[in-house]
Amino acid sequence: MIYQIARSIEDGILAFHGFGSPLVQLALHLAKHSHAPRLILVAGATYGVNPKPAFLTPTTNDFAMNRAAECQLSIEELFDLAASGHLGRMFLSGLQIDCWGNMNVTGLGQYDRFSLKLPGGGGGCNLSADASHITIWTAAHRTPLDGQGRRRYRLVKQCDFTTSVGHRTTDGMPRSTMPYRGKGPDCIVTDLGVFGFNADGHAELQQVYPDTFAELVAEHTEFDVPVSANLVTATLPDTEIVEFIRRLDPLKIHERELSQADRRRYFALNGSH
Repeated sequence: MIYQIARSIEDGILAFHGFGSPLVQLALHLAKHSHAPRLILVAGATYGVNPKPAFLTPTTNDFAMNRAAECQLSIEELFDLAASGHLGRMFLSGLQIDCWGNMNVTGLGQYDRFSLKLPGGGGGCNLSADASHITIWTAAHRTPLDGQGRRRYRLVKQCDFTTSVGHRTTDGMPRSTMPYRGKGPDCIVTDLGVFGFNADGHAELQQVYPDTFAELVAEHTEFDVPVSANLVTATLPDTEIVEFIRRLDPLKIHERELSQADRRRYFALNGSH
């Protein structure tokens, strides 16, 4: 997942990863180390520009993550950069993600009577409208059955509340009719596969992993999953990339974002694991 998120990052852009996800933090540093050396990386929480942390800390809100930064932005400057069209890519997730790339981190249930209040968007709504491109990720696509044989889907038919905007509203209004600067999400990276978005703005399965397949992805997705005619197995990172991730995350902070089952998944790489 770290490698697939990193592959969504272009060289020469300004990208901001926000709070909370070690997977995204590692992906940004990996991209800058490998194929995107001119990437301008803005660290979440500290807003340091192009920091060089010695290792990933347990929280993004740690100024060790600002080590050797070239400068530091205020939150107001970050939002001004986005509103003026200079934020090339943002990374967002949600407890609910629908087929159009809308996301919910506000609450489950009806708006006037949430059954579960969530932390909130933290500016994600503004940034999802202004950032040129959005990478969506979730490490909780695989949804086990509960005691009644039901799933609490992460990829849903419709979000209970729209915190961050995708390609189409719940009442069918396309993004192109709204006065947003950004182009919206262009990929969803999950623990089961990688989605793109088709010409209508609907999520489409484009890549699976060596141990997943389209039917499995569909089983764990509430909306109907279109499958690309060019569906492929995702490229695995090479040994150098794996070693870079391990050096930057010796405490294995990123594993906190993964289920116990996913922590036990291994793929063969050049005869090794």
